[in-house]
Amino acid sequence: MDTLSFSSCVDIAAARGCLLYPCVPGDDPDALAESLGAECAQKRGTGRYSLSPDTLADIPERSKLVLPSPNGSTLTRKASAKRVLAGCFRNARAIANALNGSAVVVPAGERWPDRTIRPAIEDLIAAGAIISHCRGTKSPEAQTAEAAFRAVESELDAVLQECASGFELVSRGYGHDIAPCAALNISDCAPELIDGCYRNVAA
Repeated sequence: MDTLSFSSCVDIAAARGCLLYPCVPGDDPDALAESLGAECAQKRGTGRYSLSPDTLADIPERSKLVLPSPNGSTLTRKASAKRVLAGCFRNARAIANALNGSAVVVPAGERWPDRTIRPAIEDLIAAGAIISHCRGTKSPEAQTAEAAFRAVESELDAVLQECASGFELVSRGYGHDIAPCAALNISDCAPELIDGCYRNVAA
């Protein structure tokens, strides 16, 4: 999961019946969109749709959207599990309900300016939010993520504003993107990767 903001954007659009096609660095997003008869999300502040959640709030139902993302899309592309779902705070309960049997919840993380991996506390906490709704035996790692979520559950918006990734968004003028991503369990959507795109399997 890439809480700020890939997974949250996938949740918002998939809840409207849209198909979301992950696109990684190195792909040609415009060519992919053309081949699919889809629209392509652009960088924040440009284009009709982007990784700003607000831009997807009114996306027409059943649209097709190519969603370039260096983190969430890359994690999706590298996943080798039989089922891959996109989770976030918004749909934490729905994702837990969609799971069947054992599962691995993967926080995406971020990158430092030199492109090395940077831990992302918001993704760890979001993983814990999903895990908090899961039953059965939980690994020590899962228990730690859940404990992190429980510790800040009542102040998610403030925590996301102040964490490194949130600070980056605020400093770039996109602080308004945080509140939609911090909205806990407001969505019943469970986006699953099927035939190369995320679609809502809870519909």
